[in-house]
Amino acid sequence: MKYNIFGGNLPAVTITLNAGESIYTQSGGMTWMTDNISMETNMKGGFFKGLGRMLSGESLFMATYTARTDGAEITLASTFPGSIIAVDIGEENIILQKNAFLCAQPTVELSTYVTKKISSGLFGGEGFILQKLTGHGYAFFEIDGTCYEKVLAPGEVLKVDTGNVAAFEEKVGYEVERIKGFKNILFGGEGLFITKLTGPGKVWLQTMTMPGFAERLIPFLPIRND
Repeated sequence: MKYNIFGGNLPAVTITLNAGESIYTQSGGMTWMTDNISMETNMKGGFFKGLGRMLSGESLFMATYTARTDGAEITLASTFPGSIIAVDIGEENIILQKNAFLCAQPTVELSTYVTKKISSGLFGGEGFILQKLTGHGYAFFEIDGTCYEKVLAPGEVLKVDTGNVAAFEEKVGYEVERIKGFKNILFGGEGLFITKLTGPGKVWLQTMTMPGFAERLIPFLPIRND
């Protein structure tokens, strides 16, 4: 399998498959493809796994695309201005923000991940249920804005504004802590909580969030007067 990510801030990925190779994505995720690819839609893992995917922002049904001959191509586009990230799932499981999953090889399993701490679920910006990638093979996910990757050393701490954590290896400590100081809370502009990531492990951060982008647009939207 080969892939090419293109499009700058409005990205898409074209994946080239040899005969018998497959990828799967949520229902309706395909943008275009060559004629030598077959498609099969099912719940992939059964009803309960499909229901879990729905809680993490994906569709109940998944579509699997399989190449009938060498050189088959399929293209999937991001749903929001940002970046598409390719990861080789191996020894480390990866946790994603909701709605981030784009596509993966069948040897990669997409499931739900429930945050271990109540504070992380309530105030972490993504809720209690995130997405989890396990198995082996390539997977692709999308994030908002530009991606910044960082490998944290054992015990190294990185504090991130709520919502800017796009993905992290499962071994990375993930918790939410309250900002200290009355004036910091009132005038710091960061809200009450901030996300704390503790190494070792790799993290993927995003420079923009969809809710933040929508909030900036609200003052410019026309108001309808009936």
